[in-house]
Amino acid sequence: MQHFDVLIVGAGHGGAQAAIMLRQLGFEGSVAIAGEEPELPYERPPLSKDYFAGEKAFERILIRPEKFWTERNVTMLTGQRVISVDPAAHQVSTDAGERIGYGQLIWAAGGRARMLPCPGADCTDVHGVRNRADADAMMAKLDRVERVAVVGGGYIGLEAAAVLSKLGKQVTLFEALPRVLARVAGEQLSRFYEAEHVAHGVDLRLDAQVQSFEKKNDGSLAGVRLADGELVPAQMAIVGIGIVPEVEPLTAAGAAGNNGVDVDAQCRTSLPDIFAIGDCAAHENRFAGGGRIRLESVQNANDQANVAARTIMGETVHYEATPWFWSNQYDLRLQTVGLSTGHDAAVLRGDPAARSFSVVYLKDGRVTALDCVNATKDYVQGRKLVEAGAAIEPARLADVATPLKELLPS
Repeated sequence: MQHFDVLIVGAGHGGAQAAIMLRQLGFEGSVAIAGEEPELPYERPPLSKDYFAGEKAFERILIRPEKFWTERNVTMLTGQRVISVDPAAHQVSTDAGERIGYGQLIWAAGGRARMLPCPGADCTDVHGVRNRADADAMMAKLDRVERVAVVGGGYIGLEAAAVLSKLGKQVTLFEALPRVLARVAGEQLSRFYEAEHVAHGVDLRLDAQVQSFEKKNDGSLAGVRLADGELVPAQMAIVGIGIVPEVEPLTAAGAAGNNGVDVDAQCRTSLPDIFAIGDCAAHENRFAGGGRIRLESVQNANDQANVAARTIMGETVHYEATPWFWSNQYDLRLQTVGLSTGHDAAVLRGDPAARSFSVVYLKDGRVTALDCVNATKDYVQGRKLVEAGAAIEPARLADVATPLKELLPS
């Protein structure tokens, strides 16, 4: 049985950053990363953007080349899925029947793509977007596909729709709610992106309830059946409706949590010597009013990885990073800072028609988040307003002649 001083389960951004930080801090013990995919750790956002579009080779999205891991004596246990954890014995078991011992365990397994629980969802032409295999499977079919259905109007769905539209495909996007991005942004931003996608030829269907994926006699996809009975033809479907946190081995071992696994400010779970970071880690976040949330972002994964590594090294640290996100669609770069969930006011700064503007979100008169479209200065300067929870009059926020940095209270 192999044994490592620190075993990291999950080879995404969080898992890779945890190993990198441990070595940067001078950790001399043995470190291993166990990932169920055959690849070395790689970036995930390009899977629905430039990798999917064929603009970046896979080697360009590796987080680090193989030589990096070898030189730092980080053991890569690729193609190994951890299926159970024994906290008392400090061991994990893999789907190959192997056991691996650990001194400290960092769980960075992320999540799997959530699929629709409806007839036909098992069709080989229906895809999630979570790993390289998903993207490669879709890319291999693109030459013989003309019509694509995208289910889900969140960032993954919109990014995929943008890429497919640019590739000349006929795209129909289905969103079950009355607007896209409804869970993460205000109506002004939603309506802007809806108009952009329609202008690029996307057939946008809001309030659209997908009932089933219809197959042809040969098992290939015929189209998407809606609740009202309409069959929308499609040769391929992409489902982007969120993730299911990969935490079953931890919860089966007794870890607390009902939406992912609960962690404290040092990213510790309720199990001894086990940390959790990234998409699957539910933590109390001051930008969410102290509520316990999961954040699905590279920033969150990397920052929590740093906290876990520093804690293992004996430092006293707390996770309190400012949330930020980004999305590239067509020639639009959206940068978000803070969390707009629960806002009670939204201030438009700039003109959406100019395709460069920001939306500033407030709650109880204080700035909680910004969505900035092709407006990097607002994003950079607005970050300080979010961190300060600045109370600023909406009229001043809306005045584009006044830089946001001048509104920061002294």
